[in-house]
Amino acid sequence: MDLLQVKSNQIVNARGQSVRLRGTAVGGWMNMENFINGYPGNESGIRMAAVEMLGARKAEFLFERWLDYFLNEDDIRFIKQSGANVVRLALNYRHFESDAEPFKFLEKGFARLQQIVNWCAQHELYVILDMHSVQGSQNPDWHSDNKTRHALLWEHPHFQDRYVALWEELARRYVGNTTIAAYDVMNEPMTAQPHTPNAPHNWAALNAVQRRVVDAIRQIDPAHIIFLEGDSFGSRFEGLAAPFADNLAYSSHNYSAAGFGPGKYPGEYFGNWRDRPAYHEIFRTQPGTQFAQQQDVPLWVGEFGSVYNGPQNEIPDRLRALDDQIDIFEAFGAHWTTWTYKDVGVMGWVTLDPESEYMQLMKPVLDAKRELDTDSWMGWLPTTPAKDKLRELTDLIVETLSDPDVDAKHVHEGLRHAALSTYTGALLHPLWAKQFKGMTESDIDRVLQSFALTHCRPHDALLSIVRKHMARA
Repeated sequence: MDLLQVKSNQIVNARGQSVRLRGTAVGGWMNMENFINGYPGNESGIRMAAVEMLGARKAEFLFERWLDYFLNEDDIRFIKQSGANVVRLALNYRHFESDAEPFKFLEKGFARLQQIVNWCAQHELYVILDMHSVQGSQNPDWHSDNKTRHALLWEHPHFQDRYVALWEELARRYVGNTTIAAYDVMNEPMTAQPHTPNAPHNWAALNAVQRRVVDAIRQIDPAHIIFLEGDSFGSRFEGLAAPFADNLAYSSHNYSAAGFGPGKYPGEYFGNWRDRPAYHEIFRTQPGTQFAQQQDVPLWVGEFGSVYNGPQNEIPDRLRALDDQIDIFEAFGAHWTTWTYKDVGVMGWVTLDPESEYMQLMKPVLDAKRELDTDSWMGWLPTTPAKDKLRELTDLIVETLSDPDVDAKHVHEGLRHAALSTYTGALLHPLWAKQFKGMTESDIDRVLQSFALTHCRPHDALLSIVRKHMARA
């Protein structure tokens, strides 16, 4: 495997030949997410609930075995055999550093990551290291393991110092490692107040942090590609600094309305017609695409995908939208990784068997999550009493304030994230942990084997689409 480099708007190998990165991202492993792993709220919360319910030793056993089964050599082999040449590994800083002991690195986390990198090397699969959860949180959502909804990274130098120090340590360990395609230094930054109309983006803070971490890495590792993402969850680029170092490339995230529904594809979504020509024009004019073309740099669509846990008769529509989307990326010469590789039945290449022990054990939790609408990622699912009540509360707030600057849509989304996803999700943490109460380590091990590839189901219709595109020249 060659150390990949940036040459104008291309990624090239040691012979100067263009390499198109195509593959998938692994969420739910060293950065767990509620809709991927089938728990409520955020990762730190369920870890604390497990300690309280099971004791520290058994809780640690539970999460270590979960990691063991979620991603191992079987999965790496499967991803490679599916035609991918790259895998994006989402990482939570807490595997490498404890908040209680900042700047002291945890060797266990690095060892687990290295084992996967070794397997990727054996199977000739490139790796992009993605810092998905950053010290202090770079955005307000569950996927940065944020339980407060405050993105403190942008305000506190302490968190920025720790963030840069961790990347320096990763650079020391992976300098010259040709299995590593790139460093995705921060997933989905968000500097503006979320769900607030016209909230200003702090471009100065984002540019300063990005320049600082790139400069720090370059002092140790002058050669690896570094991906920088736009603001507002990888969608805004208008205030991003022009490329300021060698081997910089850029990443946008591109989730589409037709990939989630409801509705037929091609068809109308939220008053707008969506088909391949429409999405071609949307992608052409998106800030990330425009930035990459203006700056003559590679563009990687680090996340996108379609769901299949909505109305079952619409799954072909969701997948047709995905097929067109990837074809458009290819037409623009963009690199891409789908979100996500494995989950409990939402949008993964492979999913847990609905009859598996974990899924049956967690049925009360999954039912409660659905009824209470605690997973922010499930907005496309049919209405529930909780959703109806939240709309009533939204209307009451907007009517009472009678302020034209208060936007009902933003009020509703803010309430949904804060009241349901964050607060109510946290109320469900003990219910999740309680399902393991009284189990022996052997019992826990058996339940978590539900996440092993041999017990999972490949989503053949989805895989046929991505395999087709990954086989392109």
